[in-house]
Amino acid sequence: MVSDFSHTAHENIKTRAKSSKKVEKTLKRLLFIAGIILVAELIWLFVISPFIPFSTIDAYGFSEFTRAEILRLAAIDETSSFMSTNVMEVQNRLLNNILVESAKVSKRFPDKLTISLVPRRAAAVTLTDNGGRQNLLYIDTHGVFYKIGETASTEYAGLPVLSGIENPQLNMQLPAGLIPLVENISAIAAGSPELLSAISEIKIEQKAWDGYDLLLYPVHSSIRVRVENNLTEEVLRFMLLMLNVFENDSSAPAEIDFRSGMGSYKIKENSLW
Repeated sequence: MVSDFSHTAHENIKTRAKSSKKVEKTLKRLLFIAGIILVAELIWLFVISPFIPFSTIDAYGFSEFTRAEILRLAAIDETSSFMSTNVMEVQNRLLNNILVESAKVSKRFPDKLTISLVPRRAAAVTLTDNGGRQNLLYIDTHGVFYKIGETASTEYAGLPVLSGIENPQLNMQLPAGLIPLVENISAIAAGSPELLSAISEIKIEQKAWDGYDLLLYPVHSSIRVRVENNLTEEVLRFMLLMLNVFENDSSAPAEIDFRSGMGSYKIKENSLW
């Protein structure tokens, strides 16, 4: 009786051991298969996918460029992939176009690319000789001469005309000393456009030694105004106040000088004849 019980117990242990070994083998096989699948996925994700062409390309520009033109400028085509695309090189290609002020290019692993362009914004215009005819040359807030146009569009209505610039050409840039001028013009246009619209022309005159004077030509007055190269809202408000003083005055001066901070002028002498 004891012998039968012992034999039965021994058989049960052997059965459980065999069952345990089967489970262990099954688990090992499952882990082996899972490992193969994981390795395959990693190979696909990190080795193969980055070389597959982008599945999504988002390109944001402005009116001068279609999506196709942006991709052409960026040298991105149907073969471009995450691994073959150098973000800095693409950005530099886009910035080589004079109409583009800034470009941001980003790629998201493994197959997405985003391109975003910001256009140059006109702060002023000047006139240039283009094949025997005068055209408008647009100047941005960095002093870059970036676009030629035959007439002023409604988009650029109210921009002041800068004159006194020697032989302005596309792709040129204003001297460093005049960059603050276009920055100030842009700030005034944003904050008090009515002040800027009171001026038809700003003539730049280089001083004998260093620096620049500005001659302002008001829209509704024949009196020109001379100021330092520091055009601000305060200067324009003071200018308009002084011009109101001389409205309908027959002895009004030809020019008012604000360079000292005070308006100085010479009264016209009455003719004897």
